[in-house]
Amino acid sequence: MPQATDNIAKPKLEEAFNGYIVAIGASAGGLDALERFFDELPVDIGAAIVVIQHLSPDHKSMMDNLLSRHTSMPVTMAENGLSVLPNHVYLIPPGKNMTLAGSQLRLAPKSPHLLSLPIDLFFYSLAKEFGNRCVGVILSGTGSDGTRGAAAINDAGGFLLAQDPETAKFDGMPRSVIATGLVDEVMPPEMLAARVAAHVTNTHPPQVKVAQDRQAESENPMEGIFHLLYREGGINFKEYKPTTVMRRIERRMQVRHVRDLSNYLRLLETDRSEVLTLKRDTLIPVTNFFRDPESFQMLGQEVVDALVQNHQEAQPIRAWVAGCSTGEEAYTLAMLFAEACDRCKRWPQLKIFATDVEQQHIDFASAGVYSEGIVNELSRERLERFFTRTGNRFVVKSNIRQHIVFARHNILEDPPFTRMNLVSCRNTLIYFEKVAQEKALLRFQYSLAHNGFLFLGSSESLGALHKEFAVINAKHKIYRLLRPVAVPLAFNTLGKHNENRLHMSQIRRERNWSSDAAIIESGLAHLMKQYAPPALLINEDRELVHVYGGAHHYMQIGEGSASLDVSKLLAGKLAPVGVALLHKVAKECTPLHSELQHFDPVRGGTELLRMVVYPVMPESNSDRHFLMVFEAQPRDMGTAAPETIDVSAVANERIHALERDLSATRDSLQATIEELETSNEELQATNEELMASNEELQSTNEELQSVNEELYTVNAENQEKIEILNHLNADLDNITKATSIPTLFVDCNLTLTRFTPEASKIFRIREGDIGRPIDDFTHKMEYPEFITDLRRVIETAQFAEREVKTWDDQWLLVRSSPYIDPLKHVSGAVVTFFDITNVKDMQRLQGILDSLPEHIAVLDASGRITLVNRAWRDFAEHNGDRDMAHSGPGRNYLDVCRIQDAADSPVARRVLEGIRRVLSGEEQHFSIEYPCHSPTERRWFLMHATPVRHPAGEVVVSHVNITAWVEAGRRHG
Repeated sequence: MPQATDNIAKPKLEEAFNGYIVAIGASAGGLDALERFFDELPVDIGAAIVVIQHLSPDHKSMMDNLLSRHTSMPVTMAENGLSVLPNHVYLIPPGKNMTLAGSQLRLAPKSPHLLSLPIDLFFYSLAKEFGNRCVGVILSGTGSDGTRGAAAINDAGGFLLAQDPETAKFDGMPRSVIATGLVDEVMPPEMLAARVAAHVTNTHPPQVKVAQDRQAESENPMEGIFHLLYREGGINFKEYKPTTVMRRIERRMQVRHVRDLSNYLRLLETDRSEVLTLKRDTLIPVTNFFRDPESFQMLGQEVVDALVQNHQEAQPIRAWVAGCSTGEEAYTLAMLFAEACDRCKRWPQLKIFATDVEQQHIDFASAGVYSEGIVNELSRERLERFFTRTGNRFVVKSNIRQHIVFARHNILEDPPFTRMNLVSCRNTLIYFEKVAQEKALLRFQYSLAHNGFLFLGSSESLGALHKEFAVINAKHKIYRLLRPVAVPLAFNTLGKHNENRLHMSQIRRERNWSSDAAIIESGLAHLMKQYAPPALLINEDRELVHVYGGAHHYMQIGEGSASLDVSKLLAGKLAPVGVALLHKVAKECTPLHSELQHFDPVRGGTELLRMVVYPVMPESNSDRHFLMVFEAQPRDMGTAAPETIDVSAVANERIHALERDLSATRDSLQATIEELETSNEELQATNEELMASNEELQSTNEELQSVNEELYTVNAENQEKIEILNHLNADLDNITKATSIPTLFVDCNLTLTRFTPEASKIFRIREGDIGRPIDDFTHKMEYPEFITDLRRVIETAQFAEREVKTWDDQWLLVRSSPYIDPLKHVSGAVVTFFDITNVKDMQRLQGILDSLPEHIAVLDASGRITLVNRAWRDFAEHNGDRDMAHSGPGRNYLDVCRIQDAADSPVARRVLEGIRRVLSGEEQHFSIEYPCHSPTERRWFLMHATPVRHPAGEVVVSHVNITAWVEAGRRHG
């Protein structure tokens, strides 16, 4: 852990996070699974979510932006020392390993020289810190990262889920963790979200209590559960510690949403698979290679080396690994023996018996195939020597596997193994009650041979048997047996008195048997001495193996180094005769004897002696032996007597043949030696080069595989971004098409980069013209300054607008604006063209109306004034309505005509009725002459209302001043 983390203050106790933490591990193909997961995950789940992915350290992760689109929970890239909060999502940063310390996230840089397994690492710390309040989820990915960490979560009582491999883009990680048998649920990502929420929000977990008195014991559902477990799995869990069993039952009840122990018993009675799951869940397979490295190092120094150095080669070294789980401990022991044999230059036979009560664990261990997570448990040298890498798996080599026998075995029920030099039982006894622990230890004592060794776990002890063992290393729990015992296998049903009595009886029987065997051996030796001739047992190398009777009379020991070669041990003339007989018998496989010859023994006198050699044919494939017999008184051999040979002739012939063969062999051997020396040097150099190349290739392959996964994650993020950009581009295209506004996009060099279809009505452009300069195209605008204005917009980043006329008498508003990129740089210009021809027509119409002296207004279908001319405005201002508040646009003209209690009220009513009839279409026009006197003058107006020929149904109202006409008429009248 980096030193910087030491200075981070731990959160106060009241601020510590006490809820659930959901850890999600994903690798290649995990982005899609994560999006589907968060789409269905409630935002108020109450748990903290931590996402651990394989990310490339060379690329910035966009995962926070991508996941924010699928959840409203805050998505944060983790920082060192950050405290987790509920309903928050935390992401592992690129190039970092992440762990938990309390409720804080701790970051450390990845090692560039080691295989990184960030999911396993975080799962381990999560299980340690949060226990049964942790949830592990494995999604799509290659390899097996998360598999060994999942075992830690299961051991801590946490909840474990995996994505259905059929729904994963890469099924390596889900299949690997499912193969452990520890996963509680296997579902598609969207269903996993609902399952996680249901588990986390289960605020009433089951509480299991066991009846303590015998009266309640018959009604206790635990008795039924124990009975089902024993019937289906053959394991009596009553001998296990109650707290361990209760914790696993509570976990299974929470997984199956059963809060009552009686209901859970009924579930077990109807669902056999749940019984097997509970049994497997209770037998927690938590182990690894070289667990407690210091202890195994001490075992190698104090025990393994001693066994290899001192053991006789006639008998194999026998070791028993009891409770081997998934086999890591057994293979660890085999590695220690292999390394010790190399150090001591002795290779005795080795047999390791590895046993466990769970058949599934035995099957896994027997296969010898482990995930890539073991790279953090074993050195590179041990991995290369003892394992073969196959993809993301490591397979134990046959030279280690052949020494181990895996078998299902119940320590407390099945007979123990015997004559063991070493028994290793680590972290298995801690799950037993005290009585069961003593029973297992007695079986181990019975299993051990004299001076055998016992290796226990760090939390285990010998208990009452401490006087039977000598302590080799108290810290690492290594003991040596002082007194072997013969314990009856059925001792578990006996009382202490009967146990001691049977123990003494068994010892007495063994002593009696030993005494009888000694008497039988003594009688056999007496018979051999009285009736059998002296003889020597000789192996194929002509070395003495055994002496029978008084054959020592025919042997002598010469000066110099001691040797068992029979040619150097036979006395006088017996040596060449015996060698010739041995050679002939070895060649023909038939018994032969020599001629009678005189022999002068050391004790004085002369004997007439005949030597006979018999081939000893073995029953197995072991080496042949020969029996050389010395017959002091020759007897008639009859028809079955061996053939008599001339020893001198045979010896001379053999000597000449051997000399010729020896000369030719010497020349051939010398040439062969020279060739072999040359070849050996070349092969040695080639081998060194191949080993170096192999190490480099293997390291490179691991790095490339890791980089490939990281790049796939980066590619998935980029693909997601590309899809988002494609959607944005489609939205932009649809918006521009919907607005129907001609638009051009040009870059800083005035090169066309994009345009809307409507722009082709102004410029002669088509799709294939993108990338050409804009001044290459002709247009229909009377706008010679177009290119100049574009350059000025790009250079100054200022907007520009201009109204221009086209060749077909249309008017356009050309608006040029700078194109600003995400870095706030001007990268070109955007030109939009708005058709303002109608606006120009309106302006012209307004000018025409303003030129007329009549007061003109346009009313809509409801009578509201929409348009007036200048004469109307001037009349309103002269008559006190300066702001056009009463008779301007927006006012309803019918309201203006509703005048009550006024002198001209009758005229106003006629006007109101007339305009209504015109608006409703009852009349085509309405006219009225009316006085409109002011304080200073007398005035008469002619009002005319007529409909506008337009679908909107508007009416034009005009007021014509006819005062002059009226006055002239009066004067003439």
